[in-house]
Amino acid sequence: QVHLVESGGGLVQAGGSLRLSCAASGSSISINHMGWYRQAPGKQRELVARITSSGSTNSSDSVKGRFTISMDNAKNTVYLEMNSLKPEDTSIYYCNANVYYGGYYYIYWGQGTQVTVSS
Repeated sequence: QVHLVESGGGLVQAGGSLRLSCAASGSSISINHMGWYRQAPGKQRELVARITSSGSTNSSDSVKGRFTISMDNAKNTVYLEMNSLKPEDTSIYYCNANVYYGGYYYIYWGQGTQVTVSS
């Protein structure tokens, strides 16, 4: 069993910054990739950014140049540095992990953390 624990959400003014963290816990797991998704009320969940264990990244066009994803493989922790935040970034942010364990791949989700950007 893998647990994802998120932290770092909150309320910030437009133009401000926040840093989200997500730690994956579990024994004998191998992280394939981790990422962040977000879902605003009435909208579908969308990919924000993703990073593989080898460091390859991809992100949504809406956050390119403002958000940076990184991962500490030793800690099985992924970070999302969010700068120049806009009101439209307001959403619940969910951590996602693709984990290899016992010959199979599994997908896990965090509980979500609220990010609110005021204008």
